[in-house]
Amino acid sequence: MSGTSLDGVDAALVLTDGHRIFEFGDSGYRPYTPDERAVLKAALGRWQEDDVSEALEVVQRAHEELLAQFPQAELVGFHGQTLAHEPQGRGTHQLGDGDALAERLGRDVVWDFRSADVALGGEGAPLAPFFHFACAQWMKAREPVAFLNLGGVGNLTWVDPLWPKPEVEGALLAFDTGPANAPLNDLVAERLGLDCDRDGALASRGRVVEGALELFLEEAYFRKMPPKSLDRDDFALMLDLVRELSDADAAATMTAMAAAAVMQGLEHCRNQPSRLLVTGGGRKNPVMMAMLAAGLDCPVEPVEAVGLDGDMLEAQAFAHLAVRVMRGLPISAPETTGVAAPVSGGRISRV
Repeated sequence: MSGTSLDGVDAALVLTDGHRIFEFGDSGYRPYTPDERAVLKAALGRWQEDDVSEALEVVQRAHEELLAQFPQAELVGFHGQTLAHEPQGRGTHQLGDGDALAERLGRDVVWDFRSADVALGGEGAPLAPFFHFACAQWMKAREPVAFLNLGGVGNLTWVDPLWPKPEVEGALLAFDTGPANAPLNDLVAERLGLDCDRDGALASRGRVVEGALELFLEEAYFRKMPPKSLDRDDFALMLDLVRELSDADAAATMTAMAAAAVMQGLEHCRNQPSRLLVTGGGRKNPVMMAMLAAGLDCPVEPVEAVGLDGDMLEAQAFAHLAVRVMRGLPISAPETTGVAAPVSGGRISRV
């Protein structure tokens, strides 16, 4: 998995039949270099017909180098790097060549997970919910739980683990809550040359400017009913709202914006989850976690509290989804992406 935060590539082994998770295995991480990150950032917003050959070379090389460390993997799920996502417009673009990767690795590769869902009227995102359903059953949950991924964009999955299958109506509700780390990362990169507000150090010294937060929450996206999804840069407005603020106040306000978007999102759920399990880089930001805990009526915990790996959950998700695609099982449904009926999707490159 290579996410919208553009930090690098995660890989993780999962033993699964596409329904149940039997075991989690080794994992690894290959960071993008500053130069590679610059190439990828320059390609954001570009589509399949555009010349993104330099960015493609970065994506392929990084994935090949990391996946070479996992010769025991029988099947590879390859998400690629999202450059553009406009489900009700031009579609979705995850940069990557699964055929070339399969040839280089000598293993079957499942890729292009989102296009079929978008072509059939779905949002194409989020796709991790079917894996979250398997995780809820793996942890033997007996009441609804929610998974919150705070990556470049925030996305929420509400799970009722007592249903037999994730595609059954009532088992899942999933959608993007709003921007999370991406705008904040862009802010500290622009102003301070940093890749992120590590440990919330900058935000912890600032104050939240309520006027900017209120303007942010007036965005029409928050009134839209789920399922719904975002592109990484859909909320460029956030930077404009904090442009005149000090570095610390801007960071605190943008962190509050991401947390408030989650709080708004939870209002769409059928009922409050018994706990909110947080994954992605945002769970390592104590300011973000404290804001969520203060604003919600349920416990807010990193996914490590139940024995999961928050750094690798997305990579594990696409390993699990790859097996589902190989077995013709759905990977999205009306209540996760808004598609009309459950869809398997994905392309398979065989060796």
